[in-house]
Amino acid sequence: MLIEKGADKIIKVLRVLIPDRPGSLGRILYAIGEQGAHIGDILRVRFGITHNVRDIEVYLESEDHLERVLAGIGTLEGVIIEEVYDPVLSMHKGGKIKTMSKIVVDGIANLRKVYTPGVAKVCREIVREPDNFEIYTWTQNTVAIVTNGTAVLGLGDIGVRASLPVMEGKAVLLDQLVGLSGIPILIPHKDPDTFVNAVLAIHESFGAINLEDIAAPACFEIEDRLIASGIEKPVMHDDQHGTGVVVLASLLNASKYAGVSLKNETIGLIGLGAAGMGIAKLLHAYGVKRIIGCDLSSQAMELFERTIQGSTANLEELMRSAKIIISTTGQKGLIKPEMVQPGQVILALSNPDPEIRPEDATSAGARFAADGRSVNNAVAYPAIYKGALAARARRIGNRMKIEAAKTIASFAEEGEILPSVLNKAMHEATARTIERTAYESGLARVIKEES
Repeated sequence: MLIEKGADKIIKVLRVLIPDRPGSLGRILYAIGEQGAHIGDILRVRFGITHNVRDIEVYLESEDHLERVLAGIGTLEGVIIEEVYDPVLSMHKGGKIKTMSKIVVDGIANLRKVYTPGVAKVCREIVREPDNFEIYTWTQNTVAIVTNGTAVLGLGDIGVRASLPVMEGKAVLLDQLVGLSGIPILIPHKDPDTFVNAVLAIHESFGAINLEDIAAPACFEIEDRLIASGIEKPVMHDDQHGTGVVVLASLLNASKYAGVSLKNETIGLIGLGAAGMGIAKLLHAYGVKRIIGCDLSSQAMELFERTIQGSTANLEELMRSAKIIISTTGQKGLIKPEMVQPGQVILALSNPDPEIRPEDATSAGARFAADGRSVNNAVAYPAIYKGALAARARRIGNRMKIEAAKTIASFAEEGEILPSVLNKAMHEATARTIERTAYESGLARVIKEES
C-alpha cells in the first residue's frame, strides 16, 4: 500500500500554564525554536485571571530533543509544563470508529417499526424476493475490510491485533470521503484456504470485500479464489488495485509534463510484490506494450513473466532500458544518481524514505520525479467502492479502474500528478465514473425497487 508508512518526526503536545502577560507566549515559542524544534498547532485549553493554559504541538527529532526543549522552557519564569502527551496515541484511544443508528428511536411507535413487530414485515419481503435484501439492509453501503496482518504498511507481519488501527483508519476514510461504512474483519490465519473460507462464510453481511495488508504471494491467490467463487460483489485487494489506479493516474499527468508517450515507452517496475504486480496488471490492461520487472525474489519474477508476459532484468539493466521507472521496494536509496538516465520519469514510491529523492533524480538528469508523499491509494479506493456498490457491480473490472484513473488525473492541479485525498468533488466524480463504467461494461446488476 502506498500510503505513508510513518513520519520522520516525533510529534508531542506540550500543555503549558502561561502567565497572562504580554510576550509570555512569544518567549515560549522562541525557546522552542532555539532548540531547533518545529511548532505546529497552538490551542487555548482554558484561561483564568492570571494564567492561561495552551496546548503547543511540537515536531522533534528524538526523545532527547524533547528533553532539550523542556529544559529550555523550564528556564522561563512563571511557566509550568502541566503535561506532555502524544496526540497520535490520544486520537486512537478507544478506537476511531463506531456503529451508529440512522434512525432515532424516540417513542414506542418508532421502536415497533425498527424492531419487533414491524421488522417482521421486512423479513417477509426478503423471503418473498431475495433481491430485497440489498434494498432493505445496510449491505449496499458497507465494505468489509479484511486482513490477516501479514503486510501492514512498512511494518510487515505484525499480526491482526496490531493491524486493527490501520483497518479502522481505512474505515474512517470510507466514511468521511464517500459516506460508506467500513467494518474491519481480522482473520488470524496465513493459510489461503482458511482465509478464503472465512470470507466466504461472512460475505453475505457486506456489499463489498476490501482485502487489505495481506502479504504476497498469498494475496494473489486469495483474491483470485474469492472472485472465482461466484460471489457477485466487488472484491478488491487494495494494495494491488487501488495502488495501480493511483499510479496510472500519476503517470497520465507525469508523462504529460515530461512529454513522453505512456503506452509507447518502456516502463520499468522495481519491486514485484502486491503493489508492483497491481501496477503491472493495470498498465498492461491500459495498453502499455513494454514492461520490464525486477525483484530479489525469483518466484516474483516468474509470476510477473507469467502474468504480464513482460521481461525481467536486474536493477542496472532495467535502469538503462526503461524510460519510466516505478519503484515500490521499501529500500531507501536503492536507486543511485549515477543509474539515472537523461529524460527519465521516476516515481520512487516507498515511504517514508524513497528509493531516490526527487531532487536527486532530477539533478541526475530525470525529466520528472516524484516520491510516495504524492501517491496515496486513498485517492482511489473510497470512490471505487462507492461507485461499484451504487452499480451493484458483480466485480471491479479493468475498464472501471482505467476510467477511474483518468477521472482522478483530471482533478490534479497544474504541476501536480494527483489531487488531494481530501478533494470530495474528485471522489464524487470518480464514483460516478465507476458506476457508469460498470453499466457500460455489463458488470452492473439491476434490481427492481418496488414502491
